[in-house]
Amino acid sequence: MEKVLFDDLVQSLQEAKAIARGEAPASRRITVMPPDAKSVREKIGLSQSEFAKLMQVSIKTLQNWEQHRRNPTGPAAALLKIMMTEPDVVMKTLHA
Repeated sequence: MEKVLFDDLVQSLQEAKAIARGEAPASRRITVMPPDAKSVREKIGLSQSEFAKLMQVSIKTLQNWEQHRRNPTGPAAALLKIMMTEPDVVMKTLHA
């Protein structure tokens, strides 16, 4: 490895360590807001049981999302984001 590249890598690690300790501010911070399951469900017009069945999760899981005790992750979060923007496409696709 080139010395310049190695030195850059070491400096980056030192900066990361300082940021993790709170000794230096992060250069940028990205906050990803989880989709609001309740507003998506209400927009589509389904009951909790219908929506839970559509999402293939338990009603309890959906209730936890809606009451913000838990947040949807992975494919469920992605599907909710798609439902927020294109509910007709999602409903047509999932009911096909």
